[in-house]
Amino acid sequence: MGVFTLGGLTTVPAATRPDLLSGPTASALADAGLLAEVGVVEIDPDVSDTAATKERFGLDAGTLANCVVVAGKREGVERIAACVVLATTRADINSAVKRLLDVRKCSFLPMDRAVELTGMEYGGITPIGLPEDWRVFVDSRVAATDVVIIGSGVRRSKLLLPGALLGQVPGVRIVDDLAMDAPAG
Repeated sequence: MGVFTLGGLTTVPAATRPDLLSGPTASALADAGLLAEVGVVEIDPDVSDTAATKERFGLDAGTLANCVVVAGKREGVERIAACVVLATTRADINSAVKRLLDVRKCSFLPMDRAVELTGMEYGGITPIGLPEDWRVFVDSRVAATDVVIIGSGVRRSKLLLPGALLGQVPGVRIVDDLAMDAPAG
């Protein structure tokens, strides 16, 4: 388990390479008993962003997922969530996410705050190992993907895992229609 091949990527079990995970990600995988079921692969940090990873390793965009961090306020209290959507889609921030957070408006969390609060590197933020008080929404299309590629908490590696496994991560909520199809172009 934990060994996957997709395009030009072949993983090893995350349990064998904890050095390729952020501290919070490694801890969360260990606590959930998932280290052996998740694969990790080392990559050049310069090809960490989704488009570059897709191009470099010959991947289908439908196997790549992005994790975006958003925030909104209700009665003066900030509500933060991570949203995981396929690269072929974009998070429906102005409708679905706003409704899920129960806020009037929400927006992307500034990069420096996201990095500080997660303990992860920008471009590598993953839904695994986020602060316990955050909401984590995963689009049902991600959960239905046989093998999905997500960040590892650091830019120098990627995690590969069955999309359904994300539903086993504590605090994750699978949501229908969290994302909209991305415009062509």
